[in-house]
Amino acid sequence: MTVKEDISRWVDERRQDYLRDVGRLVAVRSVAGEAKEGMPFGEGPAAALKEALALASGLGFRTKDYDGYVMTADLLEGEAALDILAHLDVVGEGDGWETDPYTAVEKDGCLYGRGTDDDKGPAVAALYAMACARDVAGDRLKKNTRLILGTDEESGSRDIRHYYSLEKSAPYTFSPDADFPVINTEKGGLAGTFRREWEPSGALPRVSDFDGGYRINVLPADAAARVLGFSPEELAALCGPLAEKLGVSLSVAEIPGGAKLSVRGLAAHASTPELGNNGITALIALLNALPLAESPSAEALRALGGLFPHGDGAGRALGIAMADELSGPLTLAFSLFRMTETGCAGSFDSRVPICAGEENCRAVAAERLEAAGFRFEGVMRPPHHTPADSPLVRACLRSYETFTGRKGECLSMGGGTYVHDIPGGIAFGAAMPGFESNLHGANERMRIDDMLTAIKIFAMVIVELCAE
Repeated sequence: MTVKEDISRWVDERRQDYLRDVGRLVAVRSVAGEAKEGMPFGEGPAAALKEALALASGLGFRTKDYDGYVMTADLLEGEAALDILAHLDVVGEGDGWETDPYTAVEKDGCLYGRGTDDDKGPAVAALYAMACARDVAGDRLKKNTRLILGTDEESGSRDIRHYYSLEKSAPYTFSPDADFPVINTEKGGLAGTFRREWEPSGALPRVSDFDGGYRINVLPADAAARVLGFSPEELAALCGPLAEKLGVSLSVAEIPGGAKLSVRGLAAHASTPELGNNGITALIALLNALPLAESPSAEALRALGGLFPHGDGAGRALGIAMADELSGPLTLAFSLFRMTETGCAGSFDSRVPICAGEENCRAVAAERLEAAGFRFEGVMRPPHHTPADSPLVRACLRSYETFTGRKGECLSMGGGTYVHDIPGGIAFGAAMPGFESNLHGANERMRIDDMLTAIKIFAMVIVELCAE
């Protein structure tokens, strides 16, 4: 039999074992919590780490716990030629689930549960791939593969920084925390904040406060503002047609001296603003269409409407729109905004291509905002790129094509993975193109056949890179 056939048979025979072990991890609510002794990210992530250590030991791997931050499982002794990075922590479950989020439920060819896709299912897939490579290649394996499972990817990746303060990275690294085929380019970032202060005004009608967004890396659906000097009926009549045109739902409630105006659009990840409908920018557009009295808040809203117009997810109005062939276009999400009677503050999250830098990106944004009367602070994060001709990329693409029959290619993404700061690292799987996993949402799932294929793909890469 060929290596491909041996790998396929090994994986297919262990379908139920794999699903059982994913279920063991899904059952642990590994959401970040209060730090405790030996539990740097709380009880949930610590419990997931303990369960993963037991799982890896049960499969015959030598394991190590790095101070409760990460665990490792080694295929062989010695320095690793290949690191595989995955994570055990998850985001909160939220509302809207049709099944128990912490019970792995199999239906319609999928396995449902929080973490099945991000990233417990892929983590167990990598562990099974190591076992498969060990059993199929046997003594031909001469180089070590190390699986590194972290517990803080969703909340800042302090786990992996701790690990790499103690250990060096392997020559090759991939993270199964994205999509197939291969993501070898991750955009850089510009996280910008701006603010303006003013003296209280008694002019009417005016906007007295504004509240929108909850995390800088999430394009917000919801935003609300208090408008003094209008009745709810007047605001509904003035704003209704434009709200419909902007594609947001509108609600108006009476408050002392005026009305509260609330909108709901569609949330999205900040790296893909085109997939959402920004509640903040929609509400600013509605407020700017009102016959407001001259006031500092009205002036600030007009300026922001010009710099961040609704529907501009490319940074055109801010003067930073750009693109390159490797990493694609810049994206921008105006994601946080607060206003009171004495000032306002906001933040945006921009994912920037390789061609972006201090002079053509951060400095331009700063100049535009400061010219409009805002104080600006911004920090740029460099992009990440691994050449398509690297041995790791070539091996991954060959394995992907072997087991899927699809054409492999290198892609760019706006989000960042564990490998963003690791030279030569790539994101590799585990989701197949076109599959919607409901990542971070209700009813998160993975397609079982896809994940079994991912085990086969990973196993072949391990054999190719680590065997004679």
